[in-house]
Amino acid sequence: PPASAAAEVAAARETAGGAAARGRPELRRSPAGFTDLVAIGTSTGGPKALKAVLEKIPGDFPSPIVIVQHMPPNFTKSLAQRLNSLCELNVVEAEEGQELQSGTAYIAPGGFHLNVVPGSAGGYRVHLTRTEPCNGHRPSVDVLYESLLPLQALKRHIVLLTGMGSDGAKAMKRLYDAGVTSTIAESEETCVVFGMPRSAIEQKCVSHVLPLYEIGPKLVQVVK
Repeated sequence: PPASAAAEVAAARETAGGAAARGRPELRRSPAGFTDLVAIGTSTGGPKALKAVLEKIPGDFPSPIVIVQHMPPNFTKSLAQRLNSLCELNVVEAEEGQELQSGTAYIAPGGFHLNVVPGSAGGYRVHLTRTEPCNGHRPSVDVLYESLLPLQALKRHIVLLTGMGSDGAKAMKRLYDAGVTSTIAESEETCVVFGMPRSAIEQKCVSHVLPLYEIGPKLVQVVK
């Protein structure tokens, strides 16, 4: 009987993750399977800008990418499908509860705010909300960026591309002040509309101002 009791205890420990001693090296890695997260916000001129950035990122990119493109419902799904056909990355329209995975880009569905929240087993997942529009937009870049503020275990890389208005600048400033890993804005020379990047630059919260064709390579460089 003592032997079977010991076996039961061992089995219970195994179930409860008691095999930690065996798997200690694993614990040094993020349970999510990634240590970085890229967030991109864009509006006017965004579909072409997203193509220019994403097509320069390899399929084995070691981070998820979360994206807000100002668009009405139904258009974001076809945008995701088109980008998926043109890029090595897996590009999808974000769905409620999806666990984030590296090498995948998630586009906020039109009509919903996209938030990143802690998921199961140390991972991160998509949480979609229909709260009031922010800066006149749903999805809003500010809402996405704000959701990243508590996720301090991740190295966060914040990107603002072409777009009218100032959506994203305020929350980028908060993230910058909180010490995120990198903040990137598209330079005026390649923007269709320089509103959103200009607003962020005026807030003095941008570590790299780059033309569109350099943003994809910069992300590959900074996301290790």
